[in-house]
Amino acid sequence: MQKKTKRSFLLTGLLFLASIVFTLLVQTVDVQPIGPEQSLVGFAAINRFLFQQTGFQPFWYTVTDWIGILALLTAAGFAITGLAQLIHRRSLQKVDRSLLLLGGFYILTAAVYVLFEIFTVNYRPVLIGGVLEASFPSSHVMFVYCIMATAVMQFHHLVKNRAARAAFGVYAVIVIAVTVIGRFLSGVHWFTDLLGGLLIGSALILLYRSVVQMAGENPQHKTGVNKKKSSEKARDTTYEHKKNRY
Repeated sequence: MQKKTKRSFLLTGLLFLASIVFTLLVQTVDVQPIGPEQSLVGFAAINRFLFQQTGFQPFWYTVTDWIGILALLTAAGFAITGLAQLIHRRSLQKVDRSLLLLGGFYILTAAVYVLFEIFTVNYRPVLIGGVLEASFPSSHVMFVYCIMATAVMQFHHLVKNRAARAAFGVYAVIVIAVTVIGRFLSGVHWFTDLLGGLLIGSALILLYRSVVQMAGENPQHKTGVNKKKSSEKARDTTYEHKKNRY
């Protein structure tokens, strides 16, 4: 394992550790019954103050829900790309390894979501449909952040046009930014929920990047087919070199 990859895994571990520590702090620091139905919330003073500045804003709640659909469509695009490669190349081994890892990453992200649905840290500041729902971390922020950040890596791998890369990067940043800001303004999450979503999302994204690096399939590297062609070309060159020697 190269030093760069080791450092990446080390940073990943530190981010996961920070996520665990932050989650524990949310459960223990300044916990007060400030939520609906007297539900307990950590960092109560700052969370209550910031929620009072915005209240519940249905407009931003709807906007961020639609943006979430955009992120899911982006993820679906890469799933379709992987399926197309599988059909065209007729072998799972010939599908870009980074795409396969991306599929595993999506499953891991969904598993983290389920984990926090089972082990509830705190509940939303407002009732959604009259129901008290789990709120930490903001799964909406975490999903959009994870999907769009890894999408940029994949897009750079699949598309070589610099203008297209730049445009997609701007699109991804806008989607992430509007989601985080809009979710805060909507009032359906406490401030610490958003921080938790960003922190856990960052740990997951860096884990994906580290695994891709370790697998030797950095998003900037060649596809499986191109690598095969390069290998064949190198073999032919070696053959010609030996032929000339004789």
